[in-house]
Amino acid sequence: MKNVRNDIYYVGVNDHEIDLFEGQFEVPNGMAYNSYVIMDEKIAVMDSVDIHFGEEWLQNIKEVVGERKPDYLVVQHMEPDHSANIVKFLENYPDAQIVGNAKTFQMISNFYDLELDANKVVVANNGMLSLGSHELTFVFAPMVHWPEVMVTYDSKDKVLFSADGFGKFGALDVEEAWACEARRYYFGIVGKYGAQVQALLKKAAGLDIQAICPLHGPILMENLEYYLNLYQTWSSYEAETEGVMIAYSSVYGNTKKAVKLLEEKLKECGCVRVVTADLAREDMAECIEDAFRHDRLVLASITYNGGIFPHMYTFIEGLKERGFQNRTVGLMENGSWAPTAAKTMKALLEGSKNLTWLETQVTIKSGVKGDAIAQIEALARELQPDNA
Repeated sequence: MKNVRNDIYYVGVNDHEIDLFEGQFEVPNGMAYNSYVIMDEKIAVMDSVDIHFGEEWLQNIKEVVGERKPDYLVVQHMEPDHSANIVKFLENYPDAQIVGNAKTFQMISNFYDLELDANKVVVANNGMLSLGSHELTFVFAPMVHWPEVMVTYDSKDKVLFSADGFGKFGALDVEEAWACEARRYYFGIVGKYGAQVQALLKKAAGLDIQAICPLHGPILMENLEYYLNLYQTWSSYEAETEGVMIAYSSVYGNTKKAVKLLEEKLKECGCVRVVTADLAREDMAECIEDAFRHDRLVLASITYNGGIFPHMYTFIEGLKERGFQNRTVGLMENGSWAPTAAKTMKALLEGSKNLTWLETQVTIKSGVKGDAIAQIEALARELQPDNA
């Protein structure tokens, strides 16, 4: 098993059977369910793994602890991909104690028929547990992204066990860049809870952290400021990158043609980064990720049944659910006889904070010609950084 730091070991598993994480997010490179063992006078196991990998996980633990037996299983998060093997753990180590907070044990009783009176350690916020030389401090992180979530700081090795914070899609035996899949993971799963993430980051700022051990994705041990800064940006709903993201829905190709023309005009005006997304054909989670990543967004939709195309509606609802704000937004609509898409899209985002709406609105009446081309050129000029 991988040695994380000194006497902390990785005992997690890789899942290459999964196709959709949480039943909705595509994970072409699989998923990691992370768990850790802290070896000391007493042994603590940090979290469980998905139900399908219980035997592999227990074998991994056995390889680390040998003939010894774990004293504690710390449950930081009760989502089943991290808690599904609590029962199996106790079957193998009946004298071990389960460590969690009051909400943890309430959820355990919801999931399992377990009598834990003799196997229960209830911790308070900022409560501590001594393993010997390792002193664990439990910091509550409610709604990041479940109410019972807590993170754990090991003062000896200066490790933050971060629950689902700093997580990432992808198994650990696949090499890939961290930021893209971590960003998609964050905005897909945690993005709604920016205020709660901000609160946790403030607590973490007072700790000397030399390694971050999340429940998904790689252990972070170098250049931690980079990861912390990205989480600061994401959770404060600020743009990470200067650029324009154009999200569109097109049926017969005319709206797509208008989007391609806008992309061309933007680049002619000097806009270096332009990203386009056909909402009907691209991964919705990636589309949402790109909207949060960039500082400018253009919504382009046909008028459909007096409103907007279904995929555009899903996209905008996804932005709203995750607290989309602090962006510049432009609108393009297409309608052969009664275009209403721009009005509908703007109304859907009415409750979003700090949106700057561009004055130029592109209205296409079927084909891209005449006034529509002039409007696209004007929108491209208005989308330049000095104007947006």
